Amino acid sequence: MSGKKLVGFVLILLILAVFNSFAVWSIMVLLSSGNYGLGIIMAILTVAIDFVVLNPKAYPYRYMIPAMILLFILTIYPMYYTLRTAFTNFGTGHLFTRQQVVQKLLTEYFYTPENPKEYDFSIFVNLKDYRPTDDFVILFTDTETGKQYIAPRPVSIQKDSEGNILQARGKMFIVERNLASIDGTLYRLVRSATDQIISITTDSGKKYLYFYSPKDETTKPNAPFYLRDIRGVWLKGAEFSNPEGLQVRLNPMTLYRNFATTERKYGLKTITILENGRAVQKDVVYNKQTGKTLVEKDGYFYDIDENGQQYIVDGYVSNVGFSNFIKMIKDPRINKPFLQVFTWTFTWAALSVLFTFTIGLALALVLNDPGMKGKKIYRTLLIIPWAIPAFISVLVWKNGMFNETYGIINRFIVQGLFGAEKPIKWLSDPLWAKAAVLIVNTWLGFPYMMTVSLGALQSIPGELYEAAAIDGANGRQRFWKITFPLLMVSVAPLLVGSFSFNFNNFVGIYLLTGGGPAIPGSSTPAGATDILISYTYKLAFEGRGQDFGFASAISILIFIIVGSFSWLNFKLSGAFEEVSR
Repeated sequence: MSGKKLVGFVLILLILAVFNSFAVWSIMVLLSSGNYGLGIIMAILTVAIDFVVLNPKAYPYRYMIPAMILLFILTIYPMYYTLRTAFTNFGTGHLFTRQQVVQKLLTEYFYTPENPKEYDFSIFVNLKDYRPTDDFVILFTDTETGKQYIAPRPVSIQKDSEGNILQARGKMFIVERNLASIDGTLYRLVRSATDQIISITTDSGKKYLYFYSPKDETTKPNAPFYLRDIRGVWLKGAEFSNPEGLQVRLNPMTLYRNFATTERKYGLKTITILENGRAVQKDVVYNKQTGKTLVEKDGYFYDIDENGQQYIVDGYVSNVGFSNFIKMIKDPRINKPFLQVFTWTFTWAALSVLFTFTIGLALALVLNDPGMKGKKIYRTLLIIPWAIPAFISVLVWKNGMFNETYGIINRFIVQGLFGAEKPIKWLSDPLWAKAAVLIVNTWLGFPYMMTVSLGALQSIPGELYEAAAIDGANGRQRFWKITFPLLMVSVAPLLVGSFSFNFNNFVGIYLLTGGGPAIPGSSTPAGATDILISYTYKLAFEGRGQDFGFASAISILIFIIVGSFSWLNFKLSGAFEEVSR
C-alpha cells in the first residue's frame, strides 16, 4: 500500500470512528429515552455504513450513503412510527407513557389538609433602572408563632414546550435576629424607625426592596406586576420546603392570599392480587386523602369521589390493538361520517380526473388543428393556471369568486345577471361546496392534461387519418377508432397517477373550504368536502382534541389505497415488464 493510500485509509478510519462514536452515543440516548424504533434504525444504519466503507467489494455503494441516511430517517422510520402509533391511543389525554404519568401523579398533585400551617408573605424585588424585576425573595411569616422565613426565588425544574414554568422548587430559611444564612450568603432584614421591614440586603451588597403583600393596601399599585411576572410565572407551580420538611404552596382556600402546608395527593402502595390462580404483588396508585386505590383502565387513571363516581385524573399512551381500525366500522358516531369522507374521496378524485382530462383533451384537439392561427398565444394563455402557484389561485377563487356577499359569481352573475334573490352558498352548503372544490381543481388541472394530450396527439402518425379518410371514416369515427385508443396508450398511466395525486390533494380542499361544512352529528372533525388526507390532518392537529392514533390508522389505509393505484400505474405503464428484461 502506497503512502497516499495509507494516509487516506487512516483518515477514513478516523472519520468513521468519529461517526461511530456519535452514532453509539445517539443510540444509547434513544434507547434510554424509550425511543426503541429510531434507536434500532440508527443501529442498522450505522452497521450498514460501516460495512459499505470497510468492505472493498461494496465500494460502489459508498455513493449511496447519503441516500441511505435519508431513506432510513425520512422514510423507513416515519413508516414504522405511523404503524406503531396506529395501534395506540396516542393523542390528547394520552401524551405520556404510564411511567411518566405515575411520576406526575406522585409529584404534581397535592391537597391542603384540614388544619394546615399557614404563612403570610411579602415580596421583595431587586430594581434595575428603577424598575422592578423578577429577581425577588419572599419573606414568610408563620400566622401562629410569628416566626419569619426567607426564601429566594424558586428554581424551575419543569417547563412546557413553549418555555412556561410548570413546576419550581424552593426552600425556606429561618430568620433569627433579622439575619438568615442561605447557601453561604447572609441576608439581613432592614427595618424602619416604626419597625416595618423596608428591604432585605445581602452581604454582597444586593438589595431587595419591599414591593407587595396581599394584606397591605399601600402595595396595591404593584399588584399587576406581581400577578403577571411573579405569581403568574414563578409561584403558580412553586413548592417550598419549610425547615420541618413540609411542602408549602400558595393556598387556594384563601384565594392565594397566603401560603399553607400541603400534602401529596397520591402515593404508591403494594397490594396482593390473584392472577391466573397465583398471588401476585402489584404496585398501585392510591389517594392519600381518601385511601382509595385509583382504577386503571383504557389508558386512564380514575379516582373515586365521595359519591362513589369515577372521574378521570390523567391518561397515558397504551396499546389498543385494532380498535382504531374497528371503530372506523363499528362506532356509529365515527363510521357514518368516515364513510361519507371515504366515498367523497373516491368521487372527488374520479371527477377531478374526468373533468380535467375532458376539458384538457378538448382544448388539445382544438390547438392541434393545423389550420388554427395563433396557437402559440392560446397555448401560453391556457397554461397560466398551471404556472401560478396553486395556493394563490385557490385563495383568489375563495375570496374573489365564491364569497357569498361580494364574490363575482354571486354579485354580478347569479344576482346581477340572472336576478336571483338569494346568493349561492358556495362554501356553507355541502352540495355547492363540493361543486366549488371541483371547479377550482378543474381550473388548476386542465392545463396539465391539455399539455399531456397535446404531446400524445402530435405523436400519432398522420398517415392513419389519411387511410381512414380514404376508407370513408368521418371525424367522430376517426376520433374513437384512432385518436382515443392511441392516446390512451400513453395517457392512461398518467390518468392513474393523476387519480392518486387528487386522492391526496390536500392543498385545494383545505385552503378553499377547510373540509367544511361540518357533517352534523359527527364526533370527529369531519366535513362534507373533507377527503381522507384532510380528515386525517384535522384529526391529528385540529378539532376538540388531537387523535394521533386514529389519524395514523387512516394514514395506513391511505397508504394501502395509493400503493394499490401506484401498482396499477406501473402495471399499465409496463414498468414491471421493463424491469424483468
